[in-house]
Amino acid sequence: MARYVAQVPLRWTDQDSYRHLNHARTVTLLEEARIELFFGAAGDAGITGFADGLLVAGLEVDYRRQIPYRSQPLRVTMWVHEVRAASFSIDYEMHDGPDETDPVAVGARTRMAIVDLDAQRPRRLTAPEREFLGRWADGEGA
Repeated sequence: MARYVAQVPLRWTDQDSYRHLNHARTVTLLEEARIELFFGAAGDAGITGFADGLLVAGLEVDYRRQIPYRSQPLRVTMWVHEVRAASFSIDYEMHDGPDETDPVAVGARTRMAIVDLDAQRPRRLTAPEREFLGRWADGEGA
């Protein structure tokens, strides 16, 4: 299974009063990794539809260990599954450091909806979008 890997910087302000990564900031770092994949990598591949309307329809976050502040980025791996006509899911593993050997500190999943923002309704995935998703699919429902 192919996984997209993003390195997201940890900022001093991402800490809470307990000196570890705040929940809201965790979700923001996952968003930054997702944007790198669906706006950056997809755009580089000539797929611009995700930037026109890709909304989070659901979110689950499971914490496995605390992440204290450090200057090294966090490694976020992502893969796609449950690809449907107008939606798909993304799974994430946020590692406690920049390397694949660093332990997974956070597991998460977002359900994503493809939306025509002008019409304010879901739209179907295009063939190129499905192909792009297939590059990062785990094989289940892809």
